Amino acid sequence: MRPLNPIDFIFLSLEKRQQPMHVAGLFLFKLPDNASPTFVHDLVQDIRQSKAIPIPPFNQVLNGLLWDTDEEFDLDHHFRHISLPAPGRIRELLTYISQEHSTLIDRAKPLWMCHVIEGIEDNRFAMYFKIHHAMVDGVAGMRLIEKSLSHSPDESSIVPPWCVHQNQLKRPEPNTRNTLKHIYQLTRSQFKALPAVFKELSQALTQERGKHPDYVSTSQAPASILNQRVSSSRRFAAQSFELQRLRLIAKALNATLNDIILAICAGAIRAYLITLNQLPKRPLIAMVPASIRTDDSDHGNQITMILANLATHKSNALDRLATIQGSMQHTKNRFKRMTTQQILNYSALVYGPAGINILSGLMPKYQAFNLVISNVPGPSEPLYWNGAMLDALYPVSIVLDGQALNITMTSYLDKLEVGITACRQAIPRVQSLLGLLEDEIQTFEQYVAQTLEHVEL
Repeated sequence: MRPLNPIDFIFLSLEKRQQPMHVAGLFLFKLPDNASPTFVHDLVQDIRQSKAIPIPPFNQVLNGLLWDTDEEFDLDHHFRHISLPAPGRIRELLTYISQEHSTLIDRAKPLWMCHVIEGIEDNRFAMYFKIHHAMVDGVAGMRLIEKSLSHSPDESSIVPPWCVHQNQLKRPEPNTRNTLKHIYQLTRSQFKALPAVFKELSQALTQERGKHPDYVSTSQAPASILNQRVSSSRRFAAQSFELQRLRLIAKALNATLNDIILAICAGAIRAYLITLNQLPKRPLIAMVPASIRTDDSDHGNQITMILANLATHKSNALDRLATIQGSMQHTKNRFKRMTTQQILNYSALVYGPAGINILSGLMPKYQAFNLVISNVPGPSEPLYWNGAMLDALYPVSIVLDGQALNITMTSYLDKLEVGITACRQAIPRVQSLLGLLEDEIQTFEQYVAQTLEHVEL
């Protein structure tokens, strides 16, 4: 048994019917050139007949404030096989994902679902895998998927993502003594972290709030169309962009890749809100999850949050980039002075009230941030599932009451894979953001070209 950490508990507490708290991945595979007509059917049958057993966290079920082992694991509860109706375009696929992402996962079972989807155009099939955010963060989820796939197209004995072979894993027996020891050590580390946490919190509130130009508080986000109450209906849109284009921009402008990605998102959101005549006068604030994972683990949550000023009130893209860089670096400098446990406690104290407000709805006009923008590093080498090459992977994320739009990205090979999740009823024509992202990339490329021309002259 393993106790919930504070962030796991928050993710579970936030969940309600119109606010599912699972994250997901949509994985598109190309059928091998020599694939039989029954390739996907055979793959599904192999999975169903596998003698492998689920591994943590896939065999973990909620037991009060603990994760316990599910002794009655039933694969049929978690695994689906469907075929899209003709013509099987990406439009039909994204519609299906939008519908499935709107449904809750049964808490009486391990909190994950897997769908294998065939009948997709261009000789492809897909896997949609959703798992509760209380079980994994983005980095952990990406590691789990990488471990389940192969780096070789010739390997055909791939076990399901939730399993290893029986002889590779012995089911752990519950150990009350070890569980109590774990709880004691966790409580002790929490108390040891408090002095440094309160020191940083005091400095932020007394010396920086309202005084430091790069300080972003949890009370400066403006009201916007992005911050409505959400329904249970979701809309998912996805697209791939060439990562090398962004790397060249970052190098030319002496910025990090993540800063460039945030600036591109900021410009696209600004243009989108202008088309709706809904751009606030004050800048939008993005909550940017940041991994503080220092080990190679693949379960639980080890993330903190950084508030980024997106400078959407500024018309010039380079001005927006400078503001974003300043706000991000200011928080990074603070976290460099803190241990992992101190960062987790600091984040809980600073962002906890925002979570409580989302949970309770006591202050519907209070906004700690306007949207979440997340970028998770992904695989840099091609991956295969039973000989089928992974062609693209798109993250599907969470929206909340007061947070009706989420942009999550990951990298794969030479691409940036962008997944946009929104409340269908609150955010109109969200798919138009994909075209606006491309427009903003081109804007930065024009700046870079003009800079290079000036240097040559």
